[in-house]
Amino acid sequence: MNRYIAPLVLGLSGIAILVWLGTWQIQRLEWKRGILDDIETTIAGDPQPLPRLIDPEAQRYQPVVLNGEIGSDTLAVLVSVKQRGAGWRLVSAFQTEDGRRILLDRGYVPVEQKDLPRYAGTVTVRGNLHWPDDRNSSTPDNDPAKNIWYARDIGPMAEALGTEPLLVITREMSPADKGVTPLPVDTGGIPNDHLQYAITWFSLAAVWLIMTGVWIWRLKTGKES
Repeated sequence: MNRYIAPLVLGLSGIAILVWLGTWQIQRLEWKRGILDDIETTIAGDPQPLPRLIDPEAQRYQPVVLNGEIGSDTLAVLVSVKQRGAGWRLVSAFQTEDGRRILLDRGYVPVEQKDLPRYAGTVTVRGNLHWPDDRNSSTPDNDPAKNIWYARDIGPMAEALGTEPLLVITREMSPADKGVTPLPVDTGGIPNDHLQYAITWFSLAAVWLIMTGVWIWRLKTGKES
């Protein structure tokens, strides 16, 4: 009987740890779903005035409706869009009715349309405030001289266009921004891999259980060398 103690202790301990890890990932899954639901609710909420005091954590995704004028200067940010391919996000200065100048992410155009003339004039914009995190350790430096940006770096962009460091992502524009496809904020880019992690841990627990059973069977039948 003593010879079964080691495989049972090792087996049950490993299974318990793996099941606990899987359960923890299920809990994390529910937590992340709650966060994503809150973000979706915020994105689709009632429009709020542009803030005077900026708080990115509290104001991220805040919906706004703005009347004003798009400027003629536009910055081009390299981007890749599913089912469309490489292209450019166009970011322009936008002056509101009360005289504030902010950044406006107008949306996507294909690579070859980067330097085409764009509408500049009076519009109504429905969108959301955002502080994007496009940059990582492998992101190249921007090249403002060639109007090639690799990330929406709000500070440098605001300096280049003479605006406040405040960015609105267009959801709808009236009149429509001809040739530009809006890329509104959503939760699609926020990872939620906890279900896959949970399946992995539970699968490993099942494998561990089988291996433990085989070990004990070999001991019982005398086939353990």
